[in-house]
Formats: sequence, C-alpha cells, structure tokens
Amino acid sequence: MRSGLRLLLLSALVVLVSACASNKQEEVLPEKTYYENAREAMDSGNFNEAEENLDALETYYPFGRYAEQAQLDLIYARYQNLDLEGARNAADRFLRLNPQSDHADYALYMRGLASYNLDLGLAARYFPIDVAARDPGEQLQSFRDFSELLNRYPESPYVADARQRMIAVRNRMAELEIHAARYYIKRQAYIAANNRARYVVENYPSSPVTEEAIIIMAETFRFLELKKGARDAIALLRSNFPNSEAFNEEGEFDVDLLEGENRSLTNVVTFGLMGDE
Repeated sequence: MRSGLRLLLLSALVVLVSACASNKQEEVLPEKTYYENAREAMDSGNFNEAEENLDALETYYPFGRYAEQAQLDLIYARYQNLDLEGARNAADRFLRLNPQSDHADYALYMRGLASYNLDLGLAARYFPIDVAARDPGEQLQSFRDFSELLNRYPESPYVADARQRMIAVRNRMAELEIHAARYYIKRQAYIAANNRARYVVENYPSSPVTEEAIIIMAETFRFLELKKGARDAIALLRSNFPNSEAFNEEGEFDVDLLEGENRSLTNVVTFGLMGDE
C-alpha cells in the first residue's frame, strides 16, 4: 500500500516538474526583446542565438513591427551559419510574403548566393576540391536568380557582384564540359570529346578554357580524318589565339593530345566493336 502511494506521489511530482519546465519554455518575451537579442547576437557573431531569437520573433509576432526585418536577418543568419538550404528557403519565404518590398533585391541576391555555394558544401571550405569536376547542380539556379536580379533591379547595389558570379558560373559550366572532354579522350571516345569541346566554343566563347576546347576540336577532327573540320578549328584557333602554344615556331599546328593511342579510326567509330583485333 505504502509502495503504491509512494509511486503515485513520485508520478505526480514528475508531472508537476514537467509542467513547470514546459511553462518556462513557453514563456514569451516582448517583441522588441527578441529583436534586440537577435541583433546583439549577430553583432557578436553568435548566429545560432540570433536564429533562435528570430525564429521566436516570427512565431510569436508574425505581423509585428519587426517582422519584415526579422525575415531579412534570418536569411543572413542562416547563411552565416552555413545553413545554405535554410537561407534559400528563408529568402523564398520573404519574397512570397513581401513581393513589393524595397529589400526584395537583397532577398533575391541572397537566394542566388546560397545556391551559388550550395554545390560546394562544407568540405570545399576546408579541402581542395576540383569545382570543374563536380555536377553543377544548383549553379544553374543561382544563375537564374542573379539574372532575375539584373532584370528586375538593374540599379541594385548587388548587381555588380551578381554579374561577376554569373560569369563565374558560366566559366564553371565550360570547365565542366572540358573536364568531360578530357575524360572522353582518356577513354578514346573522340567523337564525344569533340562534341563537348564544340559545345564550349559555341556556348561559352569567352571562357578561359575556350582555347583548349578549340585545340581538342582540331585534334579530334584530325584524328577522325575530317579535314575541313580540322582546318576550320585550326583557323579559329589562329584567329583568336595567335600566340597559342599549339603552334610551333614555324606557326604550324603541332599538338598530339592522342599520343600513345593505337586504336584505329574504325575501332573508335564503332566503340571498339571492330578494328584493332
């Protein structure tokens, strides 16, 4: 009997303590307090605490005087906390709730910036990663966001940086194509390598890897015995890169990217099903 009574009292005590703890957790602070706490936390670099206060501010005062600024601050706090997906979602939410805001350009810029860095992840911040070898994924989304920023807010202070990042995205896309072309050369898939290189020349003519793309075109055309294609590629290279190392001292195209390959043209064209037996 006594054991049962003790158990009952203990259970009641646990429930009472839990209720007190729950009430303490649910204590709601004034709107201004949440906002000031968040600002102080951000100023000191404590973005975790800033997020907590901003989330509480949005939860308890969604239409308060600090609501719009809190949503903007939350984008920044999440970005600084390396929560890139969260920053992008916060930017999306701000743009949905405040489409006519004077700060919509900032939200759009931050959404693009989050996508711009999302593919790299945390590892790229601390370890060397070949960006060109990675799937571009969100890079294209960031390009679209930055393009929208330029079109809708051409006078925005974020336009200059967005434009430079768009150029960087295009260069990354070109590098990705060249990375694939090099891979196909190693695999002796010269038609595929030629297609990748030609895509760079046609779509990213001002990228840093355009010279290499033209050289790959010329060399693979030559190997495939497509003489006109090879001549046109060499002429294009001479016109745009007259000092290219692909030309020897006599000014002749002198490159052998396929050195050491012993497969016949028939073997290459038929993907190894014929030739070189």
